[in-house]
Amino acid sequence: MTIMPVEMIGWISPRISSELIPPSGPPFSPDVIAETARIHEEAGFDRVLIGYFSMAPDGFLVGAHAAAVTSRLQFLLAHRPGFVAPTVAARKLATLDQLTGGRTAVHIISGSNDTDQARDGDFAGHAARHRRTHEYVTLLRRTWTETEPFDHEGEFYKVIGAYADIRCHQTPHIPIYGGGGSQDAVNALAPVVDVYMLWGEPLTATKAFMQDIREVAAAAGHRLTFSLSTRPILGRTEGEAWDRARDILAKVKAQRTEPAPTPQNMGSVRLLDAAAEKEVHDSCLWTALAVLTGARGNSTALVGTPETVAEALAAYYDLGATSLLIRGYDPLPDAVAYGRELIPRVQALVSERDAAVGV
Repeated sequence: MTIMPVEMIGWISPRISSELIPPSGPPFSPDVIAETARIHEEAGFDRVLIGYFSMAPDGFLVGAHAAAVTSRLQFLLAHRPGFVAPTVAARKLATLDQLTGGRTAVHIISGSNDTDQARDGDFAGHAARHRRTHEYVTLLRRTWTETEPFDHEGEFYKVIGAYADIRCHQTPHIPIYGGGGSQDAVNALAPVVDVYMLWGEPLTATKAFMQDIREVAAAAGHRLTFSLSTRPILGRTEGEAWDRARDILAKVKAQRTEPAPTPQNMGSVRLLDAAAEKEVHDSCLWTALAVLTGARGNSTALVGTPETVAEALAAYYDLGATSLLIRGYDPLPDAVAYGRELIPRVQALVSERDAAVGV
């Protein structure tokens, strides 16, 4: 198998839903998980993100089931510190990595919504959650790599004689992703994660934010890479793509019964600041859906033909985003279309760029 220099990430959920498609049916369907996993594998995605929400089914088991029906697809398991002890989480993640034959990674999220945190009994403030995350990831790494029992006493965790027989299939351990738009998030995560995850901001803002993150990582003697998340909306022509985008906006607007929530995290604030500047940035970065939804999560779209959107994604690669997370508003048909029309174009553009500089 040829390893491409850009990692393409999709999205897997235990039921089909999006801002466009209201949730229906049971909150957990093994058949939906299996179908979604197979579609992404066949479409050429390298990895899929398994999200974390306080009312959602357990992501470890979702990942295990998806892995059982695929052979190549890798998994990025979202995980919130604070609810499972880090030494326990390290063993759970290592076990899943062994079961999947080295196809597991973890996405560390400190938690940006106080209401969602409170549902699981966490009332720590924003800054404290990020400090806890830093300590948590440090303990994950130690549990995966220490060759002798170790002690630790920090602000949030104390362990004596911690040690794990189960180790990750991958060496030295599974990849650690994480993200956040605040300075607290950058200070906590940049020194310890392998991949810093960003949402789709304008190129100038993305470049500046990446530089800030790199500087914090470098000060800790650490190097990292980046992932960038967007919501491509494709059409055979530019006009068809924009017609589809406006149709999605109208349908999402018609379904909303309440005003968009005020964001509690800086990542969403950053997206809304970009939207306040203008509706379309760069070649095709569209912010209207972020405004309508309060920028809750990955919510800026790249709109255009596959060629236009592939070039826009490659521009983020040029800045340093070697992982690209793409998720559609009609999740399964869009994943098929991305595999047919978008992913091969992005891979070709990245290969051309790397060949030009001798990579």
